Amino acid sequence: MSISEPFIRRPIGTALLAVGLLMIGVVAFPMLPIAPLPQVDFPTIQVTATLPGASAETMAASVTTPLERQFALIAGVIDLTSTSSLGSSSITVQFNLNRDIDAAAGDIQSAINAAGGQLPTNLPSPPSYRKVNPADSPILLLALTSTSLPLTVVDDSADTILAQQLSQISGVAQVTINGAQKPAVRIQLDPAKMASLGLSLEDVRTQIVAASADAPKGMIDGVRQSFAVYDNDQILAAAPWNDVIVAYRNGAPVRIGDIGQAVDGPENTKLAAWANGTRCILLAVFKQPGANVIDTVDQVRAALPHLRATIPAAIDVTILADRTQTIRASVSDVETTLTIIIVLVVMVMMIRRQMLQVAGGLTEKARKGRVQPHMIGATFTADMLL
Repeated sequence: MSISEPFIRRPIGTALLAVGLLMIGVVAFPMLPIAPLPQVDFPTIQVTATLPGASAETMAASVTTPLERQFALIAGVIDLTSTSSLGSSSITVQFNLNRDIDAAAGDIQSAINAAGGQLPTNLPSPPSYRKVNPADSPILLLALTSTSLPLTVVDDSADTILAQQLSQISGVAQVTINGAQKPAVRIQLDPAKMASLGLSLEDVRTQIVAASADAPKGMIDGVRQSFAVYDNDQILAAAPWNDVIVAYRNGAPVRIGDIGQAVDGPENTKLAAWANGTRCILLAVFKQPGANVIDTVDQVRAALPHLRATIPAAIDVTILADRTQTIRASVSDVETTLTIIIVLVVMVMMIRRQMLQVAGGLTEKARKGRVQPHMIGATFTADMLL
């Protein structure tokens, strides 16, 4: 008696059991995690700091080194790497597997505060951190291009609309902007003209900082009412900057237009991105640890038509790379294999059941003397081969 014989002799019970197992599998299959690699997420935090105009050596000595010294004192750190470039510093801190990522983030913030006294005082903002692994590959790359709008306008739409909306989708960890062209006003000065007027770059910088500030102006108090004075002193276009007074010489004002010019342009001219040979703005979408990569990409694709309607029509949004293509193909192969296995198992069970029925009929006829015994042996031999 084989282990499969009770199931073959009771086809109705076997069929009900198979249907029950099939229903359980159908319900559980969509809940299975899908990832390109086994799920082993080390707690990793990335810390970034910026200091515009600083060289890589200056960033390494004055920003990266003080932060690394404080991060090295945190318990559970197994890997600490850093990259210093022009005006930017990035430090990746990896903890052991039994370390809670939220507790590690608190230690990172405490270390940043402790290193604050050793950092340059002219940092535009304190160092920031993200609870993501920078070594992870993006699951989706979006390219923003336009034939009629400048890249500064495209970047503004990508930064203020698309990146923020995509970050709110379930399963998306962060959206980074590559080849950013943030709009800015660039002031180009002539050193020869400045030297002839006895001006230094620091003199001009001080006046530029003071000329564009949104500060409170005070209030006008009356007997019956009071008014808050509002006047925004920020200059957001290049043309008004040419009339800004930076000094006085011989009783006459010296304006920026006298020693140089102000032009509209990107904040950082050293950044660029191309898609199919065309300058563009790239949006890299990263998934959260443990999130279903296919569901996350499907949600992003479903949200793209609505997001396209919220930005200027002259901006084209195209999917440059989709990491889930190979994953979808692998999942499709697994589904096909499972279907083939189910069909083959059912066919084998049906054939085996028919063979047992035939063998049982021949045995009954042999008892009545209608069939030769060697025919029954041949039938059972065929049944054993199955």
